[in-house]
Amino acid sequence: MITTRAAVLRQMGLPAPYVASRPLAIETLQLAPPADGELLIKVRAAGLCHSDLSVIDGSRPRVMPMVLGHEAAGVVEACGPGVTAFAPGDHVVFSFVPVCGHCDPCASGRAALCEPGAKANVAGTLLGGTQPFATGGGAALNHHLGVSGFAERTVVSQRSAVKIAPDLPYEIAALFGCAVMTGVGAVVNTAQLRAGQSIAIFGLGGVGLAALLGAVAAGAYPVVAVDVNPAKLALAAELGARHCIQAGNSGNVPAQIKAAVNGGVDIAIETVGHEQVLAEAYHATRRGGTTVTVGLPHPSRMLSLSAVSLVAEERTLKGAYMGSCVPSRDLPRFVALYQAGRLPVDRLLTHRLTLDEINAGFDRLARGEAVRQVILMG
Repeated sequence: MITTRAAVLRQMGLPAPYVASRPLAIETLQLAPPADGELLIKVRAAGLCHSDLSVIDGSRPRVMPMVLGHEAAGVVEACGPGVTAFAPGDHVVFSFVPVCGHCDPCASGRAALCEPGAKANVAGTLLGGTQPFATGGGAALNHHLGVSGFAERTVVSQRSAVKIAPDLPYEIAALFGCAVMTGVGAVVNTAQLRAGQSIAIFGLGGVGLAALLGAVAAGAYPVVAVDVNPAKLALAAELGARHCIQAGNSGNVPAQIKAAVNGGVDIAIETVGHEQVLAEAYHATRRGGTTVTVGLPHPSRMLSLSAVSLVAEERTLKGAYMGSCVPSRDLPRFVALYQAGRLPVDRLLTHRLTLDEINAGFDRLARGEAVRQVILMG
């Protein structure tokens, strides 16, 4: 067995501030060696994502107790039997849906909907059904989305890892595992934006700003940024937004967008995870427009829209999970865009933390004071 420190969530819904309630406890755990088709990874960097916060506050229920974290990068330390595509020393970024490669969605190019991967994620196991983490007393702990990246070491299915260039800094590489894959993918894969189309991004967290970067790289014009936070709007303007709208106290946001962009945008991307914001995004598009949502509201929340508008105005409303990406296909090309200077992902990184500072980091995220915070390990 391997000993490792990790952040364990045992109870959802503890109140903020998290520095006081401490929902994430840093514990010393036992980690089983990699089984068939699995990798032992030394985690070098892990990002704090709103999806993690949604588990902490209970709006995205998961099985407990759990080693949290799904956006991370690291280096392979050991390979289990049957692993042929990886070797010790390889640098990897994680995919938060393990991709079996054989089910109907995988075979049709929709890896984000992998059926065995989704089943394993709901159950809190790896793709092969294993649960490598255990307490010192031997009690098993659940895995988070096949990754559990808030740990100094983790074991994952080889189907949850994508090899990356060794010269890519870990703290940047980690962001590709969720923020970039989800945000950029929603623009280029789900919405299939064409150069010259207009777009509005609702919500400027890590995923929203990554979507903005992807839209600029793909040639969108104009780009509209919407958020309640003036600092994030200022950053969006620096990154290429032509119009910045502060939501919350500035009146009818869809009306402002339609006034600025001649009747509405071609594409709207909603990243907040709130049904009211999603409705605003939908109403901000022009006739024939496409609205893509990547937010994850509580399962009980419902959306109300005029049903006839879908037909009479040929509107499209789509969901995007993991940016509709095939990780082995899309992550290398997104990294190449970053290395070419066309996707400045480093601008998303606002804070660097230690593992012991994780609760304070989630307080900062909950207050909207960060874009992407990264825990540096070791």
